[in-house]
Amino acid sequence: MDLNRLPVTVLTRTITRPGTSIYYPQLTGLANQQAETQINRALLQTVQGLIHEQQRVQVQGNTQMQGSYEIKNNQRGIFSATMNNYAYTPQMAHGMTFLGSVSADVDTGKLFALRDLFKPGSDYIKVLSTMIKAQIKQRQIPTLSDFTTIKPDQDFYLADKTLVIYFQLYEITPYYVGFPMFPISVYDLEPIIKEDGPLSILAAS
Repeated sequence: MDLNRLPVTVLTRTITRPGTSIYYPQLTGLANQQAETQINRALLQTVQGLIHEQQRVQVQGNTQMQGSYEIKNNQRGIFSATMNNYAYTPQMAHGMTFLGSVSADVDTGKLFALRDLFKPGSDYIKVLSTMIKAQIKQRQIPTLSDFTTIKPDQDFYLADKTLVIYFQLYEITPYYVGFPMFPISVYDLEPIIKEDGPLSILAAS
């Protein structure tokens, strides 16, 4: 494992049409062309999924839509990015934002689901849910109802030595809270992280 891997090159692509301006990332120059294609397809599909979500919730009218992205991790062969999409149609009380993310191995093109970060059979759902519950209490985050558990495929991204679990607007909190983000140190998860998985790679000193 090369801990001094250079970041991969990220290009910004644009989807532009009347009332719509969306910027999203695409990787270029990867040694494995198939991996590059696979990751780029996932990034574009995530962006398109956010557009479809907006079309589902927006009322008919002159919808204005904007999208952008943030690179959260681009080191040690692990790439992670978030993409957001904000849309507003006049007559609605306020705009709506959706957030999506992609985390992948730039060598193989493997796209990580949350379960891929942990040892098979480890009760990662319970472990993460307990940590999130503690953060909700400690940070006094208002919730729509008592928080019980994350979904097995809960949204997340990777950022240096941190796993960040996040929820969509209205998923567990009132709109005004924004996106509830729960950073969890990889070191707090060491007993259950997959030995050759991305969290192990990021945790290595």
